[in-house]
Amino acid sequence: MQPFDEDITAYYARAEEAGRLDDWGRLEFVRTQELLRRHLPPPPAAVLDIGGGPGAYAVWLTGLGYEVSLLDPIELPVRQAREAGVERAALGDARALPFGDASADAVLLLGPLYHLPDAGDRRRALEEAGRVLRPGGVLAAAAISRFASVIDGLFKGYVADPEFERIIEDDLRDGRHENPMRHERWFTRAYFHLPDDLATEVRAAGFELTTLAAVEGIGDRLPNIDGWLDEPSRREILLRAIARVETEPSLLGASPHVLAVGAKR
Repeated sequence: MQPFDEDITAYYARAEEAGRLDDWGRLEFVRTQELLRRHLPPPPAAVLDIGGGPGAYAVWLTGLGYEVSLLDPIELPVRQAREAGVERAALGDARALPFGDASADAVLLLGPLYHLPDAGDRRRALEEAGRVLRPGGVLAAAAISRFASVIDGLFKGYVADPEFERIIEDDLRDGRHENPMRHERWFTRAYFHLPDDLATEVRAAGFELTTLAAVEGIGDRLPNIDGWLDEPSRREILLRAIARVETEPSLLGASPHVLAVGAKR
């Protein structure tokens, strides 16, 4: 097994990720919470938050009464998770989980699949999730859409840079996202899925696919998203609208993130 990628480690060895889901990733956070509420077993189920970063989901789930253990391959976010109150936060790799067979009720992979560019590594991470899950246990695995760079690049103006256009061409060709200049706004080395390929990988690892859903979906490009989320009535309208078409195949790839939920056979 190869050591964890140096580019990815360098990218997350900054404190920025700790506040991302409270800032420009807010809709991603709210919608992922909504999807997890629907599909996770009730508390006090044992949840493994693999690649859990600074602990946003672990803190939230602990507050709901779940027994949460967090694992991440990078020291800074593990330290931030502990500081945020996640008692069981440790360094570790999604491809070799330090947990016993059939010891968890749910496994979250809300980052590892797009930070493992090699297909064999992604399969190992999914198989490890299956190993530690009890029969019928729930997997929630997130992916970044193959089309995220071209859509984001247009809206944010990055496509005006020829280097970013080259990145887009590579992304669309095979899903392998590279940022050789380490431009801070162009993400880091990653793999971007086609939605159907995410479903195929989850099934191939031994899971029954429960749902394949857009996370941010059609709400991603709304102007003043904070205004929608801050006012309760508008928030509910927004979330209902996204949920109505969250599984529509023709729209899945337009969402920055796609979530696959599966059950261990």
